Amino acid sequence: MRDTRESRLLLVLLVAIAFALITVDIRGGEDSPLDGARETAASVLGPVEEGVAGVVDPVGNAIAAVRDSDERHDRISDLERENAELKQRLGSDERNRARAAEFDRLMATAGRGQYGITGAEVIAIGSTQGFSWTVTIDVGSKDGIRRDMTVINGDGLVGRVTTVGRSTATVLLATDPDFTVGTRMEKSGEIGFANGQGDGPLRVQLLNGKAKVKKGDRLVTFGSRGDRPFVPGVPVGEIVRVDTLDGGLTRTVQVRPYVGFTKLDIVGVVTRPPRDNPRDSVLPPRPADPAPARKAGPKPKKATDAATPPGRNAATRS
Repeated sequence: MRDTRESRLLLVLLVAIAFALITVDIRGGEDSPLDGARETAASVLGPVEEGVAGVVDPVGNAIAAVRDSDERHDRISDLERENAELKQRLGSDERNRARAAEFDRLMATAGRGQYGITGAEVIAIGSTQGFSWTVTIDVGSKDGIRRDMTVINGDGLVGRVTTVGRSTATVLLATDPDFTVGTRMEKSGEIGFANGQGDGPLRVQLLNGKAKVKKGDRLVTFGSRGDRPFVPGVPVGEIVRVDTLDGGLTRTVQVRPYVGFTKLDIVGVVTRPPRDNPRDSVLPPRPADPAPARKAGPKPKKATDAATPPGRNAATRS
């Protein structure tokens, strides 16, 4: 419509009519003459409104659901993150407790043997040179570590130091095929030499070919001249198999080491040897043998039977 004088007059007239109708409707109340027109409009426009609402409401519900879903997702994410942090903290606490217990065992072993040690942590496994069974520890020359020092943990002999850097050192493990250590049998004192066999037991050759040995017998380190590379009395392991006699000058036994070489963590380098040979004192005490079962003896006679003279019964006691 063009903006002319006639159009402006028409707009004013329509506004005036609208105000008049509103005034009449308000004053008429329930008897308003416009009720019929309103009902007619409602009957015509109602289905249209319902249809529009049917289209719009699901969209609104979907938007609300998405908004609620985002809030729930955020809450779930927060809970999952808190749960993961809690598990990590609990795992860390358990790990710290395990390491503390391992350190306590190390100190107890060093105390029984009177070994002066420097504690260390295994920080790497393996070596760049060949296929040696070695580990790297986080102490070196600045900590007083020297080559050919004995390395132990809470269970027994780990190995010996082979190379030393300023802050790290390499340890050759007792399982290495090139590893050799002098051993001594518990109590009997029979001497031998143990060699590593990789992931198998240690192979020990006893110098006495007629030595009386059996499964379960235990060995410790014999010690070296000047206590390097091995100090005496460190637990090595126990015999798991005795090879048959072949008439040779030596006798061979297979020894399971006390140390779990696949899970090394806290170790100690013996920087001060014991003043006296600890002999077997570092070995853990053997479990006590179970007490023999008592043999069942004859049942004691009842008091009434003992009090009754032979040939008489209860009826004649009076």
